[in-house]
Amino acid sequence: MVAITEDEIRSLASFRGGDAPVTSCYIDVDGHHTARRHELVHSVEVLVRQAQARFASEPTVGPDLERVLELVRSDLDRSRTRGLAVFACSARDLWRVVELPVSVRNQITVNDVPAVSQLERVLDCNERFGLLLVDRQRARVLVYDLGELVHARELVDPLPRAEDDDHSYRRERAEHHQSALVHQHLRRAAGAMFDLFKEGGFDRLIVGGPDEVARELESLLHPYLRERMDARCAMPVTASDDDLRSVASAVEAQLGRAKEGEVVARLRGAVGGGRRGISGLEPTLRALVARRVDTLVVSAGFSSPGWRCGCGWLGRIGRHCPDCGGEMTAIDDIVEESIELALSQSCRVELCEGNADLDVLGRIGALLRY
Repeated sequence: MVAITEDEIRSLASFRGGDAPVTSCYIDVDGHHTARRHELVHSVEVLVRQAQARFASEPTVGPDLERVLELVRSDLDRSRTRGLAVFACSARDLWRVVELPVSVRNQITVNDVPAVSQLERVLDCNERFGLLLVDRQRARVLVYDLGELVHARELVDPLPRAEDDDHSYRRERAEHHQSALVHQHLRRAAGAMFDLFKEGGFDRLIVGGPDEVARELESLLHPYLRERMDARCAMPVTASDDDLRSVASAVEAQLGRAKEGEVVARLRGAVGGGRRGISGLEPTLRALVARRVDTLVVSAGFSSPGWRCGCGWLGRIGRHCPDCGGEMTAIDDIVEESIELALSQSCRVELCEGNADLDVLGRIGALLRY
């Protein structure tokens, strides 16, 4: 599976086809949504034929879409791939296929730049995180990236059997010895988690285990890990890989929603107080053109037609540019264009799913540099 990074997304966003259109395709290949392969192929065929009819005047779009269709018809491994992102511009030798372990929304866009907003959302909502599961004898040290398990280690420190007689002094000594061994086991687990953090790093940490054991473990974590600990789960150390993946996805989604809520709250406060915050499509476009945006905040799925000028001006209304007076080009989705412009300016982009507060603000806004 080809990994995607923020640098690669920015590289794609900076690609320009010039007079040759770029075709961007997002395809949901998740077997949970479309179990039978022939049903998947049929749905993509319908999507491609509609796009080919719509862009029949562009001679390179048809062949590029046929190549996408052949990719889906091939022996695609859907055991790990849930979504496909394909960027094609045969006139400029661009063919980039990104296999994703998460689902995407079916979308075909033809523009002079790649449409990268869904890729940006995948990275934004799927942070790399560690999962540390413990009990008194076992520990599992795991790291997930984009929903995929990338590191795993298991530790086992068996406890000696307790005394079976009734001598209280001997039982007390055995219990004290077991407590010391459990403490040593938890310290070893905390050290293994920190070793993984130093090797590859992760953004969040989730700890699971019985309450008493988990509390002791947390006290043994390195401060770098404690400050990244965002959640506790009830998953036992003996959980199956499928159960772990489900819990990891649920916790990751919860953390993503919390992160989105924090960003929208900052935006709402900045807009309300008149402090480096704007909302609404037209004011946000003006700020992007002026290169004032630090963080662009957009509702996922928001789109609107608009106009683009060769001088760099973006607007909802055309046809003549209010800046240079030139004739502008109509584009299907000015919101996608704004995301790509923000990425090319090294702005942060936050795509928010179903946030009512952002909807009230016009579904788009920006935190400003000045």
